[in-house]
Amino acid sequence: MQEDLRYWLALLQAPGLGPVGFRELLDRFGAPAPLFHNPPGELGPLRDYLRRPDWESVERSLAWAAQGGRHLLTLADPDYPPRLAAISSAPPVLFVQGDVALLRSPQLAMVGSRNPTRSGAETAYGFARHLAASGLTITSGLALGVDAASHQGALDGGDHTIAVAGTGPDRVYPARHRDLAHAIVDRGGAVVSEFPPGTPPLPAHFPRRNRIISGLSIGTLVVEAAVSSGSLITARAAAEQGREVFAIPGSIHNPLARGCHRLIREGAKLVETAEDVLEELAPQLRAALAEPAATAGSPSPELDADQRCLLENLDFAPVSIDVLVERSGLTAETVSSILLLLELQGYVASEPGGHYTRTSKRA
Repeated sequence: MQEDLRYWLALLQAPGLGPVGFRELLDRFGAPAPLFHNPPGELGPLRDYLRRPDWESVERSLAWAAQGGRHLLTLADPDYPPRLAAISSAPPVLFVQGDVALLRSPQLAMVGSRNPTRSGAETAYGFARHLAASGLTITSGLALGVDAASHQGALDGGDHTIAVAGTGPDRVYPARHRDLAHAIVDRGGAVVSEFPPGTPPLPAHFPRRNRIISGLSIGTLVVEAAVSSGSLITARAAAEQGREVFAIPGSIHNPLARGCHRLIREGAKLVETAEDVLEELAPQLRAALAEPAATAGSPSPELDADQRCLLENLDFAPVSIDVLVERSGLTAETVSSILLLLELQGYVASEPGGHYTRTSKRA
């Protein structure tokens, strides 16, 4: 397996060969190794590289992965995230630091301006914190502004977050986010890159990174973005990948709201609260968490005080949200969020008419 991996990494370094071309070669030859053993003549300049691969870069990648908590995932690896593998331009190899299993979890991409308004940064933080506490993994790009606020909100919400980098896995960009990147990994999250060690933060890498952010996720939420923002690239990649796109509207006088308004005109779902996102994604969340691969070997997380309180106020007969609000003393928004989480974990079943019942599963 290590020898096969060497050929994957060597082909990754082939000049002029992008993810789509790499996949086409896989479809034709089954694996990278045969290309190196007997390079076909019709491959042109690529054939010259196959005869003299960049083994030095391969050794750097293997040395990086040899350290604890680091992983190399190829498209042929069973741990490669299936949602990302489904896109046509899926990265042939992922460099992952942190929890590989988290890449298969239900994720929401959150993106926006690198220079958001104070309100925009607070909105990103608040949405991420609430959505992470409701069972979604928040995925973003480790950039300044909305990305950083989203990662921090997810961490403070008590859940994990995934950062997709536009550099090699041995670098953090911007450098001021080094502590944030370490916190993401230390708290059970992951930092992911398609670029081998030593790759600098070149401008062309970040649009490529964006299609990974959306490709890992079941939906993408844009918080604040100018019309020319790279966040719109992520949103359009999500739409092309068949994923949900959400946008938060803003003042008509705020230039950072215009990108969101354009997305809404183009069909993105307008959202005003985190509950709007959860309600829209509920079917995909249920489907994702029902997959054996997504839950195998993962115990249900312990319930917090509010979740236990709500569960104790549920009956085996259908109960409405209004009744649960009255019984529990929690807000309607909190009750709705907790109900979805409990339903995803199997403690609660939804009934017609917006009612809920308790299942036989014990907390």
